[in-house]
Amino acid sequence: MQEDTARRWLEELQLIQFTLLPEEILTFLDDGGSVWAQLLDDYDESTTTDTPSSPPHIQVKPKTSTVWFEALFSSDTMPKIAVKSDTATRAEQERWQEVVRSKLDEVAASQFPIYELLCLHLLPLLHEAESADAALDSPHPALLPADDANAPRFHALFTSHHLISPKKRRALQGWSASLRIAGFAKVGYPGVIYAQGTESSVEEFVANVKGMQWLALKLRFLEPLPLAGEVEAHGWTELEKVGEAVEAMRRLGLEEWIVEMGIGSGKNSER
Repeated sequence: MQEDTARRWLEELQLIQFTLLPEEILTFLDDGGSVWAQLLDDYDESTTTDTPSSPPHIQVKPKTSTVWFEALFSSDTMPKIAVKSDTATRAEQERWQEVVRSKLDEVAASQFPIYELLCLHLLPLLHEAESADAALDSPHPALLPADDANAPRFHALFTSHHLISPKKRRALQGWSASLRIAGFAKVGYPGVIYAQGTESSVEEFVANVKGMQWLALKLRFLEPLPLAGEVEAHGWTELEKVGEAVEAMRRLGLEEWIVEMGIGSGKNSER
């Protein structure tokens, strides 16, 4: 095995290790697993070392999940990703495998495809799906925000220097599902977060966001949704361009709420 290939694999393993949430467990599989685990523990970019003859084969599994992923590294082809489960039906596993196939196409040109596939795509989707299932199966629906159509809706807008962290993006997705928050997160530079829901759910969402470490985070407003808002937001999504955020607000009849703050105008626009 070439030294530069082994070093790249160790760099990718380190990225995965540092990005995983505390409840997500990285395990090495097969005979060479213990050696790769030790190499990762001892890894330093300035050192070289002998490596196993077989590539890393890993499992990433959230502690409470019935679904997990296995990945086999490869030096000359796309990595092999398998979806595993003790309880999922065959149809559910096939659905996840289709997700894997579609996401593999998106990361095909990446220097670290397994990192991007697991940490930026599959794990966030898994947490989002399980949060939605938990909300549907909750034995205590009274503890969740009410869906009273007559209850006044609130909305909030944050801006930050950037929004890149996979951990923050996954947290936003999880909170949006558990609190029944609709809206979007515009990732990259700058970061923009828009949330809409009941007063209590939006207030809790805002408190959660403030509880994380940010660079130049600003709460632009936390107010009742104005009557001018023509359409209620539904679901949570991620956007990549400021122009997409402005368009999302325009569809809600709230474009001026973001443009008047200088977001999406002049030099801040992204095309």
